[in-house]
Amino acid sequence: MTDAETPDDVVSRLAAVLKAIRRAERTAGRPEGSVTLVAVSKTFSGEEIAPTLDAGHRVFGENRVQEAQGKWPGLRERYDGVELHLIGPLQSNKAAEAVALFDVIHTVDRPKIAQALAKEMAAQGRRPKLFVQVNTGEEPQKAGVPPSEADAFVAACRAEYGLAIEGLMCIPPFDEPPAPHFALLDKLARRNGLKGLSMGMSADFVDAVPFGATLVRVGSAIFGTRPRA
Repeated sequence: MTDAETPDDVVSRLAAVLKAIRRAERTAGRPEGSVTLVAVSKTFSGEEIAPTLDAGHRVFGENRVQEAQGKWPGLRERYDGVELHLIGPLQSNKAAEAVALFDVIHTVDRPKIAQALAKEMAAQGRRPKLFVQVNTGEEPQKAGVPPSEADAFVAACRAEYGLAIEGLMCIPPFDEPPAPHFALLDKLARRNGLKGLSMGMSADFVDAVPFGATLVRVGSAIFGTRPRA
């Protein structure tokens, strides 16, 4: 939130995003509630997030393990039923913390991460849901497996590391139409028998619904402009 905004502004935007998702579900002929809103709360404080929790929302996304560790344990003491998603890159040396804190991890993208997660999940007895990140635009600066390697990586996660993969995630290039990237992710998911599709953000979450998105990651359309990097 900016200084000029109030908690009511955030709650109103949350309601508007949820309404848009429900409308998009109806238009696409999908059941109501088939798309889950992940409210992206990265860079925002617990105080700034609290109005959405007070309004009843419980599914949130964070980019960094360390930042999430600093605010979510306290919020979870105050609010029951929080589901926390890691939507940013994961380093293998943070696998233990990620498994302990997050319920869903969207960014499995290389063997080292798969191996580290498998080890920590066995040690902790926790089983967060896992998504493989696919770099649909094959952008060199962006994380994710290339589409041509997605099938083999999903197979390796299952066979070599014993991981149950829930679905796929992508972040389309900002300067390209997102629809072809959503369609590609849906095709890859179907080919691998995966039902989860994490795709669509503030600018294009409505467009992701007809392509089968099950999770949309929306931050600025709810919380406003981020005050910090």
